[in-house]
Amino acid sequence: MSTCILVVDDEPDLELLLVQKFRKQIRGGTLRFLFARDGVEALAVLADHQDVDLVLSDINMPRMDGLSLLSKLQERRDELSTIVVSAYSDMANIRTAMNRGAYDFVTKPIDFYDLEATIAKTIHHVEALREAQRRQAEAEQARASLSRYFSPNLADRLASGIHAVNLGGTRREVASLFTDLTGFTTLVETIEPKLLGQLLNDYIAGMTDIVFAHDGTVAKIIGDALHVLFGAPSDQPDHATRAVACSLELDAFACSFREHWCGEGIALGHTRIGVHAGPAVVGNFGGGRFFDYSAYGDTINVAARLQAANKTFGTRVCVSASIATNAQHFCGRPVGDLLLRGRTVPIRAFEPLKADQCASAETRAYVEAFEKLEVGDCDAVASFAALVGRNAEDRLASFHLRRLLNGDIGTSITV
Repeated sequence: MSTCILVVDDEPDLELLLVQKFRKQIRGGTLRFLFARDGVEALAVLADHQDVDLVLSDINMPRMDGLSLLSKLQERRDELSTIVVSAYSDMANIRTAMNRGAYDFVTKPIDFYDLEATIAKTIHHVEALREAQRRQAEAEQARASLSRYFSPNLADRLASGIHAVNLGGTRREVASLFTDLTGFTTLVETIEPKLLGQLLNDYIAGMTDIVFAHDGTVAKIIGDALHVLFGAPSDQPDHATRAVACSLELDAFACSFREHWCGEGIALGHTRIGVHAGPAVVGNFGGGRFFDYSAYGDTINVAARLQAANKTFGTRVCVSASIATNAQHFCGRPVGDLLLRGRTVPIRAFEPLKADQCASAETRAYVEAFEKLEVGDCDAVASFAALVGRNAEDRLASFHLRRLLNGDIGTSITV
């Protein structure tokens, strides 16, 4: 690799001496010299030669001295390493030069062995600086690419180094969130590909922006469906709180998005969301040619099944008791004690609500009806019937009313 040095000095003999001293390096192509008589000429040379690596400059020169040249280089934000040359008696100016960004100095009369060592040290500094800049640029490029697919926290981790993408997993406490857009498969078959692409891109972009705003990690996107993690790859003690807040905002966005496209004549379905918290094995899994940042375990399976259970209850968002218990200031309606197939222990599920919804008379009436359902009070039928009578769109109340009318009792629900 060739290093280009700009020598700025008004002594005519210095050029000949430098060419003679470094003739082997010049012939070998490792060093190349450019020359200027003062700071004004040096700036002109720099403008014409963008490949200058370092500057060797005298201090006392006509028109523009070395100190003024250093100031100009600082103004231009040129990241050039500069070696200043001056006599021992001019130490005050040397100190000023160092304060203005000079990397090193040599004294006159020039000791060429000292000069050679100083140049070698400065070249090593320049190479180290460029390597650091190269690595930073690569990291920024990697992060920019990864950020198209992963949340910022995961992108930062993956871009930080090769060890971040090592295969293997760790067990950690997470909140797992699944979303699914109902009727999407049918939609694919009924609208033009271009329109489908616009719709899906806008939907995924809006959903992932919300996830990222809550510092969630999008572990997977399959078609319209998202799998989101809180508490991975970085610990988030408030992962349950984040998951609830995120699910409510995702629901609001999805409803608005659906309303917009329905207005355009596209029968877009509802988005269903399921959330559960607990231990999971999280990490990079795959082969030597690719990796898949994923999470595995019962916690993940339950979250996915809660998402699917919304279809049964008529809800859009369903979270487990592990989420409701650990989320700060959680409010919502109890759905029931779900007996998921393959499990022996029921899971209490809730429909999370915003604070104003929780405080409403309708929600209080629902909770009272559910409490009657829990204790086997026969008045539960009338209470749920009254709820449906006041609001026929209350699908969860309608679900419980149908159960009771069909002879079911209690809060245990097999799904």
